[in-house]
Amino acid sequence: METAIQAMGVLAACLTSLSYLPQVRKARSPGSTDDLSLKMLVALASGLILWIVYGVLKADWVIVLANVIGAALALTLITFKIRDMRRPR
Repeated sequence: METAIQAMGVLAACLTSLSYLPQVRKARSPGSTDDLSLKMLVALASGLILWIVYGVLKADWVIVLANVIGAALALTLITFKIRDMRRPR
């Protein structure tokens, strides 16, 4: 039973972490982040970083890995958003 629970956690982590990929691919093009909220992205990245700390404290590698991937992708989106905010129109 524990193996099934661990597998479900790994699958959930993969799906939620990788769900950011289409947005990151779309945001790669300069000027394509107008519809993204910087405040939302900062709140999301902050929450994911707190989940990483929680996972480390609980010694749960699934929580840590999933949120490291999610935080990296959210920080990538923040970088693209800031790039576009500084870009002349």
